[in-house]
Amino acid sequence: MGIVIKPIEPTDIPSVVDCIQLAFADDPYHQWAFDTRPGKFNKERNFASLKAKIEWGVSNALFYVAKDADDKDGKVLGVSMWMKPRNVNEQQTWNEWIDEYILWFKQGWNLVRFQGRGGLNTKRYWIWKHEQAIAQSDIWTDPEGYYFCNIVTVRPGIQGKGIGRQLFEIVTSKADEEGRKCYLESSKETPNIAIYEKMGFKLVRNMVCEEGGDKCDLFCMVREPRPKP
Repeated sequence: MGIVIKPIEPTDIPSVVDCIQLAFADDPYHQWAFDTRPGKFNKERNFASLKAKIEWGVSNALFYVAKDADDKDGKVLGVSMWMKPRNVNEQQTWNEWIDEYILWFKQGWNLVRFQGRGGLNTKRYWIWKHEQAIAQSDIWTDPEGYYFCNIVTVRPGIQGKGIGRQLFEIVTSKADEEGRKCYLESSKETPNIAIYEKMGFKLVRNMVCEEGGDKCDLFCMVREPRPKP
């Protein structure tokens, strides 16, 4: 299997969403933030939300897919979604503002046409956003900004073949060249923390999201840029 890593294209989106939904079905944050009981979680609604985010990311973020070079069907084997760093003095461009508005409109339309959020617990979502803002305010002290790993995942059943590492290195190598830090939040302590540590990340904070007696731990990690050999 010859793996190629390349930027996400619009034609990849259905397979990208399928990969994410399969990989995150048992994710602790997903289980905490969504009502996953039968009839409560709307997979089609979730697809529409992810599709809108990916369409935004094609132009405004660093979104990649992993594929088998010999697979003519182009099935997505893994996904890497990173937010670009921003210097504290760098202003948002008009194009970025317009694209964010378009994303907001798409998500609003999804809310209307699906008559709800498809099982997302909005109270818990905003608890997470609040805790995340506090954590990032404490951790993000570098004025040059951070490459923020939003998602890196590999399709279930083919882990352990180095695909995940390649999806990380497509961005961490760039961060090393620029001398920038990377950041991620993981809701799985085992085995993720040990895996990320091997790629240079260090655990810096445990973010706790709690509501109604249910708790979700998120582990915040930072990677320092590695010097060129």
